[in-house]
Amino acid sequence: MKIGVHPSNLHLRIAQVWPDAFAALDGEFVTYREGRDTGRLIAEGKIDFGGTGSTPPITAALDGLKVKYIAASAPRPANGAILVRADSPIKTIPDLKHRRIGLVDGSFQTYYLARNLEEAGLNLADIERVEPEVNDALPALLDGRVDAWIAMAPRLENALERDDIRLLSRCGSTIPNRSLFWTLEDSGLDAETRLKIAQELARIGSEITADPHQAARRLVESGATEASLQGWEKVIASRDFTVIQADDTILTEQQTEAEVLHRHGHFDRLAQIYPQAA
Repeated sequence: MKIGVHPSNLHLRIAQVWPDAFAALDGEFVTYREGRDTGRLIAEGKIDFGGTGSTPPITAALDGLKVKYIAASAPRPANGAILVRADSPIKTIPDLKHRRIGLVDGSFQTYYLARNLEEAGLNLADIERVEPEVNDALPALLDGRVDAWIAMAPRLENALERDDIRLLSRCGSTIPNRSLFWTLEDSGLDAETRLKIAQELARIGSEITADPHQAARRLVESGATEASLQGWEKVIASRDFTVIQADDTILTEQQTEAEVLHRHGHFDRLAQIYPQAA
């Protein structure tokens, strides 16, 4: 079984370096650049499943791929925030109108932004979405190439330690902000195998929760340079690594997101996520 791993999915990054992870499923970890490539890589047979935020599987469905949801993390209210410069005139979400927002467009960050704007009576069309390179996002905010930046762990925690950065909005309950683990119907992972994947993700998650220091150490030793050992341990210890099998609640959340992003014009048509065949 080929398990896709990219830098933004912390659960699978740790699983990749965790003792005996997916051994019973003959798991082989395949590294790739970013979550938005997941659907394509499954379709090409390069991976069998991956983990992303909530938006890529909806995009895959709209691209004509038959998405199968395997499992989902607990909500992650702390892993996402809108940041501005400390001296920025932007004080509230309505102040984002006509501003340049740095984000990974087509990730959960687009949905998070859309919901924030919607609550303020705005639309995605009212702002300009800009996508800096990952390592250039903070410099882009500091030098004014973007007016606000949507950040996630561990760069979020690193940025919040600075005096020249100010928090505008935390993810909180704005969106569920889960990691979703999914595949495609054509990948050949039957219902029994998908259940075993969900159970293994849950097992690994419970072990990570029991020993965040070991998880952080293994990440750093594998070359995860985005944070220090202490920084990674703080991120891991503060996160709920619970994983559940995908159920009606997850599919309903996905359908809601599809409707919101269609309403905002991010998607040109409405994806039908729910119900999903077994």
